Amino acid sequence: MTSLFRTAAIIFLFAPLTFAGDWIDLFDGHSLDGWSVHSGYATFHVREGAIVGTTATGSPNTFLCTEKTYGDFILEFEVKCDPRLNSGVQFRSIIPRDDIAFIFQDRDGKLSAQKHPKDRVYGYQVEITTAENGASGGVYDEARRAYFLQDIRGQADASRFRDGEWNKYRIQCQGNHIQTWVNDVPCSDFQDDMTYEGVIGLQVHSIGDRQDVYQVMWRNIRIQEMD
Repeated sequence: MTSLFRTAAIIFLFAPLTFAGDWIDLFDGHSLDGWSVHSGYATFHVREGAIVGTTATGSPNTFLCTEKTYGDFILEFEVKCDPRLNSGVQFRSIIPRDDIAFIFQDRDGKLSAQKHPKDRVYGYQVEITTAENGASGGVYDEARRAYFLQDIRGQADASRFRDGEWNKYRIQCQGNHIQTWVNDVPCSDFQDDMTYEGVIGLQVHSIGDRQDVYQVMWRNIRIQEMD
């Protein structure tokens, strides 16, 4: 290997990630093209430039997922959620083609098993909940480790989320470094090596046997990928 080649290799290996291009809209404001429903049978439709997710009695958690997968990126969206319903947005998440089972250590170091049927979305999820709950912007490992990877509840700035209003979220993934913001307020900031690429999914949470109808809405969903 020549000296010139060695120098080029070092520059390639240690160069920081760069933005690959302009912002790309994941939702065109009119249709659900490029998205598909998984895991449950809650419904999604478009109304006045927003994706509206509506609960269904007896349905498990339901996800409207991108057909494309993403690795390193910045994702931004706005969300408005019925305060009686919590929600979330999956990222770097997986849609399994077969039944799956996981065994992980829980927060207390005890082994915990998770079993799910095929098509059950799992992976990183940024939390959408009430201001009182205080977990909005936290990252939960949906249907896998089943706990918050960084529990931000109790932080001083719990007012970052505004009930009944549109709230702006930002998620940045770069290698194993994951960061989130809600209404421009920093929330989660941690490292995790479990998954480096996957789909993005909008969650309508299960409501069990309740007969009430709740809705969650998303708009201005856009992504900027990194090299």
